[in-house]
Amino acid sequence: MKAKSNSVSIVLFLSAFMIHVSCGKQKTEWRGTIEEVDGITVVKNPKEPMYGEEVFSLEEELSIGEAEGREEYMFSDVPFIAVDDEERIYVVDFKEAHIIVFDRNGNYVKTIGKKGQGPGEIGRTNYVSITSENEIMVLDGGNRRLAFFTLEGEFLKNISTAKMFLMQAEIDSGGDIIGLHYVLGKENPRYELEKLDPELNHLHSLGSSPLPNFRRDGYDPFFPVLRWDVINGNQVVCGYAKEGYEIKIFDAEGKLIRRILKEYTPLEITQEDIADRTEGDPEELKTNMSIPKHHYPFRWMITDDEGRIFVWTWERVIDREGYYYDIFDSEGKHIVKTPLKTRPFVIKKKKFYTVEEDEEGYQFVKRYEITWKY
Repeated sequence: MKAKSNSVSIVLFLSAFMIHVSCGKQKTEWRGTIEEVDGITVVKNPKEPMYGEEVFSLEEELSIGEAEGREEYMFSDVPFIAVDDEERIYVVDFKEAHIIVFDRNGNYVKTIGKKGQGPGEIGRTNYVSITSENEIMVLDGGNRRLAFFTLEGEFLKNISTAKMFLMQAEIDSGGDIIGLHYVLGKENPRYELEKLDPELNHLHSLGSSPLPNFRRDGYDPFFPVLRWDVINGNQVVCGYAKEGYEIKIFDAEGKLIRRILKEYTPLEITQEDIADRTEGDPEELKTNMSIPKHHYPFRWMITDDEGRIFVWTWERVIDREGYYYDIFDSEGKHIVKTPLKTRPFVIKKKKFYTVEEDEEGYQFVKRYEITWKY
């Protein structure tokens, strides 16, 4: 009996040891700092993330689209998608100027809007979102307005954007509009990020970045634009890559509350990068290029519904399929650097929604399940 007892003890010990080792592979000490400076939380991250790539993985679970077949499943040009709380998927078709709705299983439900200028019609759009009031908001650039529909597709109202060149908009949980728009003029032409009331009246500014002047300064195909998203319902996260690797978070009143910094090594811009970036550009631009030696630290960002920030960098994956993303947790700690072959449009309920093309250029809306191991 004693020998058997010793054997059981050894087995239990080895099991506990293996569990400890396995968990130890996932746990690591964050080597950054968090401090308060003049009432602002400043998070400083080192170059390396807390975890390795194995803590984040994707598994495809849904594909919507057909190269040939049913018309509602054939996409001509999808610049954006949105997802509601019931996991219905709203697909923007830029060429057709309408929104195609699918249920969570990928079945066609309805088409919202059609090309035109009347109530419920859309001139041109590349953006759609679902508001906190469960309404569909379409940025109709062709008609210079925001169009609102119920989730069932019933037209509600238009809000004119004629007084500003609005290029992206989102409604926060308080009903205010966050918008990025052009400000033209000789003195300070720029992209301006503002918080606006429901009638598009100015509440406060959140950041800006200059408009490029390619005639004067030469064509830089990597020229950065202020990037942003709404986080935690009514806060705004934004960053302008020309100012370095810094992400700012503003509260609902427009006050800067958090700065997220990360050390990084600038990447040299290669001829392959230039060729990829300028493919299809007018020849007159290519004859007057002014390209920096190094990439800017990031090119775009998006947040998920748990407060994480996904930052798209210029670092290519070794096999040249996709780029690396830096992912920060809700505190601003850099948790993982992960390769993604396609950029996400929505990250919600541990689902990753994107648009992919096959070798012949046909588009498919994809949904992946996210697995976190940290």
